Amino acid sequence: MKNKKIKKIDFFNIKKANEPYKESFKKVFGQFLNSENIVLGEKTEEFERKFSSYCGTEFALGVSNGLDALKLILMAYIELGIFKTDDEIIVPANTYIASILSITQSGLKPILVDADIETYNIDFDKIEEKISEKTKGIMIVHLYGEIAASTKLFELAKKYNLKIIEDSAQAHGAEYQGKKAGNIGDASGFSFYPSKNLGAMGDAGGITTNDPELFETIRYLRNYGSKIKYENRYKGFNNRIDELQAALLIKKLERLDIENSIRRKNADYLSKNINNSKIILPKPPDNLESHVWHLYVTRTEKRNKFIEYLNSKNIGTLIHYPIPPHKQKAYIEMKDDIFPISEKMHNTVVSLPSNIHLTQYELDYIVNT
Repeated sequence: MKNKKIKKIDFFNIKKANEPYKESFKKVFGQFLNSENIVLGEKTEEFERKFSSYCGTEFALGVSNGLDALKLILMAYIELGIFKTDDEIIVPANTYIASILSITQSGLKPILVDADIETYNIDFDKIEEKISEKTKGIMIVHLYGEIAASTKLFELAKKYNLKIIEDSAQAHGAEYQGKKAGNIGDASGFSFYPSKNLGAMGDAGGITTNDPELFETIRYLRNYGSKIKYENRYKGFNNRIDELQAALLIKKLERLDIENSIRRKNADYLSKNINNSKIILPKPPDNLESHVWHLYVTRTEKRNKFIEYLNSKNIGTLIHYPIPPHKQKAYIEMKDDIFPISEKMHNTVVSLPSNIHLTQYELDYIVNT
């Protein structure tokens, strides 16, 4: 194809992404306007049933957003006496800051572990050296859509009696040994932010678990610590999903596997056809089902020039993420920590468009450019 100027290729276009749902969303909104249930009603319960069934877990809860999902899990473990203030939670150094915020905002201490240069996920070989008597859990982050799990992870969790908490914000539908994200650890937090593989039309999140006691505790905590109005068992929070977002997510869940297959197809096409020695492409996983390609992340030492060049050709890019959490002003107490692999990634990553709304012509244009 001729490498000519074309209309801007958006990194993500929410209008295009939601085009298949336009008519069904209108119907859902009409039903919502005529409903007397606004929060924690029938649609929330229906979504929770369908999402737990999809993930293969006993329980699911709709909550306000992904950060709150992780916090509620941690706070519930504290209420149950499994965690206590200042206990340590291992977490990858290469992650979005929300993973770490959930730990510190729960009164727990994050212990960062460097990343694997090929998967961008936590390096399982570096976990054990960070485990102490105060370590109570490992938060695995399925970054960019690829499952972060291994036999070694489960062996360490069993050996040291640690809870495994999944940050599944970017991995809806990804699988590990026949189990979907959300059903791999002891509990999982999901984000349904609009740009996610399963995205709402505003902020929303979810939690999955097979632990009935944890589920019941979170059910109280998300609603002011209450199950019966004006009776409060815990010092809870207002972390509920609203009925409209739950109803929209029911529709989006119906097409999640279809859209994940499109993401896989697009990522595979980019990987097989981009040929440039200055760019490091993401390594395809051994098991294709383990990755849902929320993001297609490349690396290059000449990041600024690469982005400028693509912008000049009307190709949108993003950086996920430019500053690692331990170098953020918010965590100035970590400023002297060194995680060389994570820092290398944060200094070189560039995410290319690979979303479900891309046309074949646009994919070809990206490859040729």
